[in-house]
Amino acid sequence: MSSQLAVVTVTYSPGKHLQSFLDTLEGATTLPTQVIMADNGSTDGAPEAALEQNSNVSLLRTGGNIGYGGAINRAVAELDPDVEFVVIANPDLRWGAGSLDVLLEAAQRWPRAGALGPMVLEPDGSVYPSARQVPGLVSGAGHALLGTVWPSNPWTQRYRQENEQVSERPVGWLSGSCLLVRRAAFDSIDGFDSRYFMYMEDVDFGDRLGRAGWHNVFVPSAEVTHAKGHAAGRHPELMLPAHHQSAYRFQADRHPHWWQAPLRWALRGGLAVRSKVAVAAAVRNRAKNEGTADDGE
Repeated sequence: MSSQLAVVTVTYSPGKHLQSFLDTLEGATTLPTQVIMADNGSTDGAPEAALEQNSNVSLLRTGGNIGYGGAINRAVAELDPDVEFVVIANPDLRWGAGSLDVLLEAAQRWPRAGALGPMVLEPDGSVYPSARQVPGLVSGAGHALLGTVWPSNPWTQRYRQENEQVSERPVGWLSGSCLLVRRAAFDSIDGFDSRYFMYMEDVDFGDRLGRAGWHNVFVPSAEVTHAKGHAAGRHPELMLPAHHQSAYRFQADRHPHWWQAPLRWALRGGLAVRSKVAVAAAVRNRAKNEGTADDGE
């Protein structure tokens, strides 16, 4: 394992994306790269194929689907203590040329950067808002309630920071789809909170880094492309409730006092109602799309 850099990705039947991830990684840095695949129970054979075809890859079986953050923690625990930087990235990522070297150079400019993130592009070339403000109770509720029906509302605008100048700067949190993390910072906050099975684990991670005195630095001169998964679209009855549960955990953890109990109850109830409405709408939309596809056959 390189004394400076290690790459960790969580696999769960990643399909053809995994080999593309590994192929483009070769052009992302001039450093030798060793990759740990923390596998949460893949059944498509892709991790095994990658292990066979790539000499710089190792496979760590987590024993089941333990979630994204939990799998990352398991993999990082396997690294040698002298690994200074850990790259945490989704396996459906395509690396831009030199992107990791650009992030490493930025890490030298920002010695208190606990995490650095690139500009994340959608497959169509549009920019995904990967550098955001940590949601407070009011701003989070405003974005959650109005983000889909009134995208330009002030809470969503502040949260997504899409109108901010595209510049290298500290932000509240960075998308967990691609992070360069300083190992000392990761260890100082005990890594990801494994209670988050999916969603919000990167928000929580970035917020706790900030509370511990580290910076989350957005580095737009480094670019990656993320072919985002569509599990939420295929299984909204599972994914959307998980998203709302994570949102509740995030805010409940930050409002833990006894006198804040009514606030937590209201938050839990409001998110539960919103989750049911969102699931119903997503299921209807899925059925409509499937019906349209059938009509076109």
